[in-house]
Amino acid sequence: MRFGNTSSFRMFAAVVAAVAVLTFTGAPISAQAQTYTVLDNFTGQPNPATGVQMTQGRDGDLYGTWYQGGANNLGSIFKVTPSGAVTVVYSLTSADNGPCGLSLVLGNDGNFYGGCSSGSAGNGYLFKLTPSGTFTHLHAFSGTDGTNPSLVLQGTDGNYYGFATTGGANGGGGTFFKTTAAGKLTTIYSFTNGGGSVAWQPNGLIQGKDGNFYGVTIEPGGGTLFKMTSTGVLTLLHAFAGGTTDGSYPGGLTQGTDGNFYGATVFSGANNEGTIYKMTPSGTVTLLHSFDQITDLSAQPQANLLQANDGNFYSTAVGCNYFGCATQGVIFKITPPGAYTTLQAFDGTNGAYPWPGLVLDTNGTFYGTTNQGGSANDGVIYSLNNGLKAFVSLGSTSGKQAAKINIIGQGFNSSSVVKFGGTQATTVTRTGTTFLTATVPAAALTGSVTVTTGTTTLTSLQTFSVKPSLTSFTPPSGPVGTVVTLTGTELTQATKVTFNGKSATFTVNSDTQITATVPTGATTGKIAVTTKGGTATSTTSFTVN
Repeated sequence: MRFGNTSSFRMFAAVVAAVAVLTFTGAPISAQAQTYTVLDNFTGQPNPATGVQMTQGRDGDLYGTWYQGGANNLGSIFKVTPSGAVTVVYSLTSADNGPCGLSLVLGNDGNFYGGCSSGSAGNGYLFKLTPSGTFTHLHAFSGTDGTNPSLVLQGTDGNYYGFATTGGANGGGGTFFKTTAAGKLTTIYSFTNGGGSVAWQPNGLIQGKDGNFYGVTIEPGGGTLFKMTSTGVLTLLHAFAGGTTDGSYPGGLTQGTDGNFYGATVFSGANNEGTIYKMTPSGTVTLLHSFDQITDLSAQPQANLLQANDGNFYSTAVGCNYFGCATQGVIFKITPPGAYTTLQAFDGTNGAYPWPGLVLDTNGTFYGTTNQGGSANDGVIYSLNNGLKAFVSLGSTSGKQAAKINIIGQGFNSSSVVKFGGTQATTVTRTGTTFLTATVPAAALTGSVTVTTGTTTLTSLQTFSVKPSLTSFTPPSGPVGTVVTLTGTELTQATKVTFNGKSATFTVNSDTQITATVPTGATTGKIAVTTKGGTATSTTSFTVN
């Protein structure tokens, strides 16, 4: 990411002294009980150095990539156990055209996927890595399909989605693409490199609860927030104006449990030191917090916010966008209404400049890396225990009856009981103590997924949406007032029935049956049933006589 701005830091001797007192002692900043621990000091070759945000694997370990270090000092992919034991899984070679310093995506197949900004004549490529360390090149970018790629997520359709921040068909503004696990790539949208209101240099992709994709651009001006459909229809939601009442140069988005989107900007706000904001799905932005290096002990947040199971958001701020500034970064918490707390400050000995964001392990502990600091000034891996509860993480957040859902947690055994919205899954396949696959049972309900082992119940942070199906209806035709029997699955939580878009009165008879009355004004067309988990539409039309 490049920046066309610099922060107007207010570096007073009192601030530096205060930061030194708070951080050199390693004392937590907030009153809440917590424990910060340096797990590993990176030392470069042959060990990793200079890291990015980590990803939890099926084995419960955390995996990440590093710009430097490794056996060939060209970067590496490593894993670290929750207790801090580090293993280099793969060292990049000259044939890989390393380094590949971007975050990994855990696929539903248990492998990791990612992107490298170098390689392929400087355009970058996509790769797959098995947990045992087999590294495979999947797609080499040509320039017209983008350059400097990163894979960001696996979509609900099973494909992988990402951005190339430059290149593409419209003057180098970047691209939005999808790829199969085998590397078959489709360019969905090419951003236009230009001025005015044209958005370019995309970043920070997420898939919203509505199935659309949301992201940011850092150009034009102070950047934008946008929505993108899977077919490439782009809607600009907000253009950052900078100044004291808006942000500029946004990082990635996070969708909260309330349906709104939350994010940070590197600059602007009341002190031109960055902001935290909330955006509604329609694009209304509200500033929640403007950073102040005096009171916050840092500024310029660049990493994504992470919503934990206490409902609050957590992230890091680097202190400045160049190394060598007086403050060396913090970990912070902010509530959805905007109450800010600095949790831990970095002083160099315990790490410095936490550009990568946090990952919340299913054991309830935060983990992260810094780009500098530690014994060799090559960065550290750290943990922060803030007293949060353990939970389970879902590989997919929606599916129909009989779908197999991956679940990561801890403490699983052969007697572990999985429930979808309170309905027990009868088919559970366990691999070790940290991973299992459960089949969505009949009559499952949209809601949290729980795994109970003995007296311990772990609850998912994500809501699992059980998709309904509509397999048939009878009679096939009739006048207004006709009672129609609808047959399908997962119909218990039905909220709406329509005949060609016209709402009807209905009764849920069972999880597999609904009776609905053809409403006044209905016309010939398809019948749709909407539940808390989605909408199912009939394959044939009901004829209104």
